Amino acid sequence: MAKSEVRSFPRTSSLDKDGFIPLYHQIQRALIARIHAGELSVGDCFPSEYELARFYQVSRITARQALNHLKSSGYAISQKGRGTYVTQPKLEKNIMHLRGFTEDMKRRGIIPTSRLLEQSVLQAPASLAEELRVDAASPVLRIRRLRIGDGTPMALEESHVPLKHYPGLERISFAENSLYAVLRDQYGVRAAWADEVLEASPATREESELLSIPKGAIMLSISRVIMTTAEIPIEVACSRYCGDLYRASIRVPTTIIE
Repeated sequence: MAKSEVRSFPRTSSLDKDGFIPLYHQIQRALIARIHAGELSVGDCFPSEYELARFYQVSRITARQALNHLKSSGYAISQKGRGTYVTQPKLEKNIMHLRGFTEDMKRRGIIPTSRLLEQSVLQAPASLAEELRVDAASPVLRIRRLRIGDGTPMALEESHVPLKHYPGLERISFAENSLYAVLRDQYGVRAAWADEVLEASPATREESELLSIPKGAIMLSISRVIMTTAEIPIEVACSRYCGDLYRASIRVPTTIIE
């Protein structure tokens, strides 16, 4: 699975042993700097804890802490009996912030693009009509897109928007346009909140082909209903993210813990 064995070290072994930054964190930071500099790539093997301890003149416990924190932060993965290898850090999907894919990618410094898989008008079945609070068989715009960041397929999104509230929306191509930007700029609509459900489920054959992942690979699935301040549904959607690229995060306010 590993593409190469990397046993070389950073250019300097200097650590600030009298400072306030823990030694393991300084080692971790030095190794991450090598990744960002392109000196270590995904699949390369990190030096062992013995080698790190000897090079930096620290205990093996400190070296082990550095490797463990690389793993917990998503930069490393261990293979029993083989070593610790560089991996691609997962993107944090903060579910407390309602943000579209395009805006989210731009905030991360990633170039977002989309491949339009489907844009069609359908008659809303009863279950979808209930979620959108429209009559059954009302016209609904369905948009299916493959979401891409810096050329890497990252997610599949399917949106359903009631045309009752947004006449003419079906005539706009969403191969390039952001749905939320169009709703905001052309219809004066702003999202206020959303009900979301998170699930982990295996990738379908179509998803594995479009996202270039193994069939059955774990996907992070987020289903949501987005509402206006007047509590009118804007969209019913489902986003399916590559499990090896994303993980969900949430900040929970404290109440009374007993």
